[in-house]
Amino acid sequence: MARRLVVVGGVAAGLSAAGRARRLQRDLEVTVFERTGFCSYTACGLPYYISHVIGDHADLVMRTPQELAREGVDVRVRHEVSEIDTANRRIRVSDLESGSESTVGYDELVIATGASPIAPVPGTGRDGSFTVRTIEDALAIDAWIASRRPRRGVIVGGGYIGLEMAEALGARGIATTILEREADILPLVDPDVAAEVVAELRRHGVEVVTGAAVEEVEGDGRVTAVRAGGQAWAAEIVIMGIGVRPDVAVPRAAGIPIGPLGAISVDPRMRTGVDGVWAAGDCVQTRHLLHDGPAYIPLGTTANKQGRIAGANIGGLHEEFGGVVGTSVLKVCDLEVGRTGLTLRQAQAAGLDAAAGTVEHKSRAAYYPGGRPITVKIVAERGTGRLLGAQLAGGEGVAKRLDVIAAALHGAATVDDVAGFDLSYAPPFAPVWDPLLLAARQAEKAL
Repeated sequence: MARRLVVVGGVAAGLSAAGRARRLQRDLEVTVFERTGFCSYTACGLPYYISHVIGDHADLVMRTPQELAREGVDVRVRHEVSEIDTANRRIRVSDLESGSESTVGYDELVIATGASPIAPVPGTGRDGSFTVRTIEDALAIDAWIASRRPRRGVIVGGGYIGLEMAEALGARGIATTILEREADILPLVDPDVAAEVVAELRRHGVEVVTGAAVEEVEGDGRVTAVRAGGQAWAAEIVIMGIGVRPDVAVPRAAGIPIGPLGAISVDPRMRTGVDGVWAAGDCVQTRHLLHDGPAYIPLGTTANKQGRIAGANIGGLHEEFGGVVGTSVLKVCDLEVGRTGLTLRQAQAAGLDAAAGTVEHKSRAAYYPGGRPITVKIVAERGTGRLLGAQLAGGEGVAKRLDVIAAALHGAATVDDVAGFDLSYAPPFAPVWDPLLLAARQAEKAL
């Protein structure tokens, strides 16, 4: 009798695991349960569908259930797993279309339930208040804007999704306010880099209010305002962008180990410690390469890699996930912003004796037209000179340079190593002394 692999979650990690395991073992019976109406889609593209940069939501779907079926992977959308029985190796599944329930057995189980948006503010259930996590969310926001034509919007939270949605609403002609409870927006970068993001948003007409803890989304059925700090901001559409948390209620109830960060604890092979149960993606915690402790950094890049490794091990290989450095980049209007490794604030919070060097330079040779200002901040450890991270903000060339530092972090480079890197040079792309090299030299001085 063929072995059966059941996967809970049909997006990045789940389908990477399913596909890899099926390719390695052609007689493996693979069933994937996905509670939304779509599988194999990129949530990162949702703000660009809402802004109409992407014209068709179908373009966000990499593979349909029909395409996956031809590869031997049975994907059932609109099916939600409500219970995991690890003792008897079975799950309980609800068909959200028909309302029927069934029990499905498994030999191997992959939990890839992802993360859920945090929306703890009273009043978030009112019409016109949305989260942005699924294609259904994006379709609902797009339809609301098209039918109600809102003129004012409020975004609760100044993280990645909040900033991308501020740009998306602006592209639809909606005057937008960002309310962030912390002292700075984009807490994944240091305050000096975040200040450049604030300046860019304000240059594009976005109101940014920090230190504003939201108390309630107001309205009589339909949203009319958001109240924070005793003040109300008028709103006809509200986007909740506070962040996400691991979606682990079902595995927790099944006794699957949960780590100190609230996500599933796994070993490098993506095993949970429960026989036959694996986990990957935004529902798991992983190892941070810089401080060697647990980290929760939900990113699609990580989810795909972890899912692929889980599938490889289920398929009979021996592969391990080494860890993360937290590399991410985003576009905020005309500004590119990225970070990798630890910020200065994070390094110091982790107990590391760290310092930083920052430069502002041009992205191209000074005499070559089209160059844009770029800020590079490099963080390193005193005493050892160990490279700890970098943050960049500029009009172009951020991702290219960010990836250089990410690779250097994986290679355990020092800041002296970075200062001597043989980087590419041509006037249309970079100055002869690249901003990365200059920032590394500044970091050397700071040490």
